Amino acid sequence: MAVQSNVAGITSPQELRQALVAAQYLADDALATTAYLSLALGKPMLLEGAPGVGKTEAAKALGGVLGRNVIRLQCYEGIDAAAALYEWNYPRQLLAIRQAEQNTIDLYAEDYLLQRPLLETLKNPGNTLLLIDEIDRSDHEFEAFLLEFLSDFTISIPETGTVRATQPPVVVLTSNRTRDLHEALRRRCVYHWIDYPDPALEAEIVMARASSVAQATAVAVVASVNRLRTEPLAKPPGVAETIEWAEAATLLNAQGARWPEAFGRAIGVALKDHDDLAYVAPRLEGILPGEAA
Repeated sequence: MAVQSNVAGITSPQELRQALVAAQYLADDALATTAYLSLALGKPMLLEGAPGVGKTEAAKALGGVLGRNVIRLQCYEGIDAAAALYEWNYPRQLLAIRQAEQNTIDLYAEDYLLQRPLLETLKNPGNTLLLIDEIDRSDHEFEAFLLEFLSDFTISIPETGTVRATQPPVVVLTSNRTRDLHEALRRRCVYHWIDYPDPALEAEIVMARASSVAQATAVAVVASVNRLRTEPLAKPPGVAETIEWAEAATLLNAQGARWPEAFGRAIGVALKDHDDLAYVAPRLEGILPGEAA
């Protein structure tokens, strides 16, 4: 396996972390090291963690740092190879047949091929980052198909031949761990578990992403979100909800609402499930931040 010590001008995990911070993604040393090794070894990176911890954002930030177009394959139950690889544009082929009359046409020319994320990535591996999002939502058959793709980065199109990547593409897979992934898939990846950030880091993230939020407000809302995450909620607030709650409360405060009231009125930004709101309502006073600067 060829190891690259210099990837897009980045020579160490520390440099990659600094570049991610500059792109407003506050990665810790462990994530930066995993991402660097994935790039240097030419292996896919598998990010697992609870919904809302920043897995997809990490992939997008990495794409930005590398100056690559992020191609996202959103997985879902029942996704098949056609949705991920390619399809033939049958309406255009039929139209070409009608218009051709006696002339010979190539129905399998590139013009009639609809490229899906995997094929698009193989066609341009040096300028793209393939994000395979929520792989755990797909079924085992699709995972097996993907395993074959990740082994040699080739696609066989019966009508035209084999498409092979000229270099290993940058691939990031994410999983919310709603089901276990096959060990063979894990073995092909560099793995990292993303947890909720510690309170100090999450407050920094709020400040970086929401410039209108005061530091005291960021600290207060992070403390409240961490209390919410200890409750038995169906959908605990993620980092994005922390940022949005701080922004929403700041906006209401600027319009005259006092701090506890501002946070309470904006609670629907943090919790987005009716049962969760009903459960938290009697406990809200002990969860909401008090005065915030």
